[in-house]
Amino acid sequence: MAKNVLVLGALDSKGAEYAYLRTHLQQSGVAPVVVDFGVLGEPAFTPDISAAEVAAAGGADLTALRAANDRGAAMVAMAQGVAVIARRLYDEGKIDGAIGMGGTGGSSVIASGLRALPIGIPKLLVSTVAAGDTRPYVGTRDITLMPSVVDVAGINRISRRIFANAAGAIAGMLGTTVDTDTQDRPLIAASMFGNTTEAVDRARATMEAQGYEVLVFHATGTGGETMESLITDGYIAGVLDITTTEWADELCGGVFSAGPTRLDAAAMQGIPQIIVPGCIDMTNFGSRETVPERYAERNLYVWNPTVTLMRTTPAENAEMGHIFAEKLNRATAPVHVLIPLKGFSILDSPGERFWEPEADHAFIQALKADLRADIPVEELDVNINDPAFADRATTLLLETLQTTHQ
Repeated sequence: MAKNVLVLGALDSKGAEYAYLRTHLQQSGVAPVVVDFGVLGEPAFTPDISAAEVAAAGGADLTALRAANDRGAAMVAMAQGVAVIARRLYDEGKIDGAIGMGGTGGSSVIASGLRALPIGIPKLLVSTVAAGDTRPYVGTRDITLMPSVVDVAGINRISRRIFANAAGAIAGMLGTTVDTDTQDRPLIAASMFGNTTEAVDRARATMEAQGYEVLVFHATGTGGETMESLITDGYIAGVLDITTTEWADELCGGVFSAGPTRLDAAAMQGIPQIIVPGCIDMTNFGSRETVPERYAERNLYVWNPTVTLMRTTPAENAEMGHIFAEKLNRATAPVHVLIPLKGFSILDSPGERFWEPEADHAFIQALKADLRADIPVEELDVNINDPAFADRATTLLLETLQTTHQ
């Protein structure tokens, strides 16, 4: 039986291109389900779901959008509508994957629909912006980006090859089978950085030996956002949040912020969690010349040519302590805070560049001052990468999970 692929496009301005794509999808053995989000005029061919239906799903009226002639407002409405329709079709079992092609505006609408689909569902976006900062398009989803090379504007010797390749690519993804031997193992989410790799690797090995599957997220902003997203989606049984450094970037304007909702998902979903102030001693910037001038006199460390680390201050750490307490106080499932007194990272250890006990203690004091009395805070006289720390964090989570699931 043929797989169904959702095709998202503006059929008024890109009709010929989408007709070509549709033909190649059919030739590749998949069945297109075409959704039109064009606002400017009538579609070049009849879609399965019209632009009027998309507008309505986004809380708008297509005729009114056309009359207003406000491109920005129209894109917002159609993006919302595409997301609603994409998710509905998936939930109804009517699509197995999704594809779209466009420039900046079209890509933003298509990406909204792709992000509405779960992790693991094939998603392909052929775009003029498939390079540089793609975070606004990809978000926390596994969207495959294919550079269109030329604009999505006509069928020519370049575009016909690109569009045909795109059809073959999504068809190939839809035809791929995946080993599901471990699908029933409970999932644990763990956060990691280069400065906490030893701790997380040791903890992961122990958790896997105990029958859990561990998903490790690199705490680079997108990593934390993705972890929070999967927790919200109900995939995760427990959280080993050893590396909460993204809050330092959120607070100080670093490049690895995961936004102000970091630490919210587990509390809201009632998921057991172990919280560690891993790497909150550092804020991340790009190369040395990208560090804001206001930080020129701070303790800076060039980690590599593209990453410069800045030591956080006692005041910044204290503010994070208050923030962590506010987040964790909302938890409805067991929470344990585990603190390594001999440093929150490799660099924050005796004799190293970021070793500053007073800054670490500022976090601890602020956290304890605001934290709910029933949330335990355990302090170990070791560095975060000491084997004893990883072992204690793992033991705490395993005990909590066993108690919770009894």
